[in-house]
Amino acid sequence: MDKEMEFFIFLIENYAQYKNTTADKVMKLWDRLELTDFIYDMYERYHIERLENAFEDIDRLVAEKNCQTQH
Repeated sequence: MDKEMEFFIFLIENYAQYKNTTADKVMKLWDRLELTDFIYDMYERYHIERLENAFEDIDRLVAEKNCQTQH
């Protein structure tokens, strides 16, 4: 397993805990909003900063995508 995948798993598990849900539900949400690949590709940025910064960025991305899908 490459370092990007290891970090992605770490990120999704911790994000799920932060949101009081499961990694499976987070993955389904990200897939539905077409964010999974984008978040995976953010490895270079997310792995060097505080995890909470990544969570805030992901929350913003999810909110923006949810807003777009409602219009």
